[in-house]
Amino acid sequence: MNDDLAALSARIDRTNELLQRMLAEVAKTPSTHAIFVDAGYLYAAAGRLVAGTEDRRAFDLDAEGLIEALIDRARSVFADSRLLRVYWYDGARRRIHTAEQQSIAELPDVKVRLGNLNANNQQKGVDSLIRSDLESLARHRAISDAALLGGDEDLVSAVEAAQGYGARVHLWGIEAPEGRNQAEPLLWEVDSQRTLDLEFFKPYVTRRTAAAYEAAGTRPTREDVRFVGAQIAAKWMAARGREALVELLPGHPYLPGSVDQDLLVEAEGLLQYSLRGQADLRRALRDGFWEHLQSLY
Repeated sequence: MNDDLAALSARIDRTNELLQRMLAEVAKTPSTHAIFVDAGYLYAAAGRLVAGTEDRRAFDLDAEGLIEALIDRARSVFADSRLLRVYWYDGARRRIHTAEQQSIAELPDVKVRLGNLNANNQQKGVDSLIRSDLESLARHRAISDAALLGGDEDLVSAVEAAQGYGARVHLWGIEAPEGRNQAEPLLWEVDSQRTLDLEFFKPYVTRRTAAAYEAAGTRPTREDVRFVGAQIAAKWMAARGREALVELLPGHPYLPGSVDQDLLVEAEGLLQYSLRGQADLRRALRDGFWEHLQSLY
C-alpha cells in the first residue's frame, strides 16, 4: 500500500512539474495580434472625412504610409504583443488585382484578400473572407487580439466566431463628419472600440486637383478603347479557359448580356471614363475583345 501511495505521489509531482513548465513557456510566449482592414469602408469613410467624397477617383490614398501608421497604432495599443500581419480586404472584377492592390500586396507583413466587385461597384464576398480568416486564426490560437477596421453589420458573425475561440476583437472606426458610419450591432459585440480621427488620416489622403480629376473623364480614342477590350479578353481567357471561348465564338459578333455588361464595367474602371451612350466606343471595345479571342484560333 505504501509503495502504491509513493508511486501515486511521484506521478502527481511529475504532473505538477510538467504543468509548471508549460505555464512558464506560455508566460514567455508573446501575445500576437493582427489588423483586419475592410478597404471599402476605409476608402469611403476616410475619403468623406478628409476629401469630402467617397469617390475613389477624386482622391489619392497613400496606402503604404497608412498601413505603417496602423501598425504603429496597434504597437502602442497592444504593447506586449507582436504583429502577425495586416489583412487588407477589397473588391476587384473577377478577383483580379488592380495595379494599386498589387502594390499593396507586395508590402511586407500585408496580405491582400479580394472579394468580387459587381456591376454597381459593390463589394461581394468580403465579409465572408474576414469571417473565415478571423475564425481560422482564432481557432488555431494564431492571434490573441484582432484590430478590425470596418463598420458593416455583416461583420458581427465574424466577431462572434473569433470570440468563440477566445480571441478579443477590437473595433477601429473612422471619425464621421456627422452621425455614425459603423453599425450599432457591431459596436455592441466587440471587446473595445477606438476611433481614428481627421488628424490621423490627413497625411495619407489627398484630394486630386480639379485638372487631374477632370483628366480622368477625358474621352479616350477608339484605339485606346480597342486596346482595353483586348486586355480584358486576355484576362477573360486566363480566368475561364478555351472551353468558354468555344461556347462564345458561335455568337460572334454579339456577346451574351452578362459578358457584355462585365466587359463594359471593367473597361470603364480601367479607362476611368463612362462608355454609356458612347455607341462608337462600345463597338471599339467589343471589336478589341473579339479580335484578341479570334487571334487565338
